[in-house]
Amino acid sequence: DKVLKELIEPYELRAAKLREFLADVKPSVLYDIVPLADPYGPAITDPALRCIVISEETRRGGEAVNKKRLENGLTALELFEIQLIKDPHHSQNEEEKISSSSLRQRLLGTLLRPPRDDPTLPPRPYVIGLTGGSGSGKTSIAKHLGQLGAFVIDADALGHAAYLPGSPAHGRLVAVFGAEILNKDGMINRKVLGAKVFGNQEQLKSLTDIVWPEIARMVREQIREAEAQGKAVCVLDAAVLLE
Repeated sequence: DKVLKELIEPYELRAAKLREFLADVKPSVLYDIVPLADPYGPAITDPALRCIVISEETRRGGEAVNKKRLENGLTALELFEIQLIKDPHHSQNEEEKISSSSLRQRLLGTLLRPPRDDPTLPPRPYVIGLTGGSGSGKTSIAKHLGQLGAFVIDADALGHAAYLPGSPAHGRLVAVFGAEILNKDGMINRKVLGAKVFGNQEQLKSLTDIVWPEIARMVREQIREAEAQGKAVCVLDAAVLLE
């Protein structure tokens, strides 16, 4: 549940930076860097430890460590509390303290690595995949990019079109899931269909195996349309982009 966990650097890189920092601050200090597979790590099993450094907001974690140590027959650690340093440059939607979460938020909109040339892809239009969960802001970003001149493809709208009568997927869905998924007008009742696949991975895969290829086909048609219109940039707004 970390903020923008996708932008957290790999463990090996963070450990290397920590070693470099410790060498700069005090080369003579002895230390172990231990990867944590649970909230406690060696703090609840190592009898040689005497102290744990906490902040005001992590005091409950330190107390939980001591509770576990006592349960394991070890002495409680001294809780040494440090003050958090405030970030004078934090914005309204960032934490007041110096925070890695805020630093990751500031990476949004920056190019982490240059685009990769791929001779198998046409140079135009340049296709951008825009993805994220519900409420992540995809629609707002897509609208803004559209105002800047990009050709926007809404995969959700194409998904609805894939269920319409006359579409290649419509007949296959009826054949697989039965005529009871149809309304009187021949439209697929999404709620009835959803109830059939909810909690059933096999049925859900049958549904996506029919619908997703059809959406992908329509996406490719839209990209060709963008090319025909001479658009330089094409944005594909899709919640399940890779699928």
